Amino acid sequence: MICVQAGVAVHLARKRGEDVPPALLAIQEAGADAARELRTTLSVLRSDEDGDGSGLGHLHHLVERARAAGLPVTVTVTGAERALPPEVDLAAYRIVQEALTNVSRHAGPACASVHLHYTPGALSVQVDDDGSGAHASSGPRPVGPGLGLIGMRERAAALGGRLSAGPRAGGGFQVYAEFPAREPS
Repeated sequence: MICVQAGVAVHLARKRGEDVPPALLAIQEAGADAARELRTTLSVLRSDEDGDGSGLGHLHHLVERARAAGLPVTVTVTGAERALPPEVDLAAYRIVQEALTNVSRHAGPACASVHLHYTPGALSVQVDDDGSGAHASSGPRPVGPGLGLIGMRERAAALGGRLSAGPRAGGGFQVYAEFPAREPS
């Protein structure tokens, strides 16, 4: 409702030839961003319920979709690939999915790499990009935890794992998650 009211106020101000207050534009933009994030979250939740073929066994489909959308992606798997507990499998997939979505949205022209590393008791997931991200052509923007990063951190923490995300020293951005992952019984 706030988004609708802000949009109407902006429209009426412009129609009357008045200057639109910057605070009103900020409210309209924040509302639109929140609505987009909510749609993304709901689509993820719905697809979990619908059994959409998520999990690392379907990673190649996710990567192909990213490539078809114009994002060059490489995938590297090290260690002995094995069955994971279903909740770890899904969380790892969703973190890669969100990280690739963030590269597409925020990195500018970029290439991404996904690295999965299996050890006997853990799985690590790393997604790097070489994009401009916070230093895109629209000017420097602070890099802060967006809702996608918060959601990724919560997914990892809920399973006893950890997640770090931030700019890389040589440019680009990195998302790194590590999960305890014993083989399912």
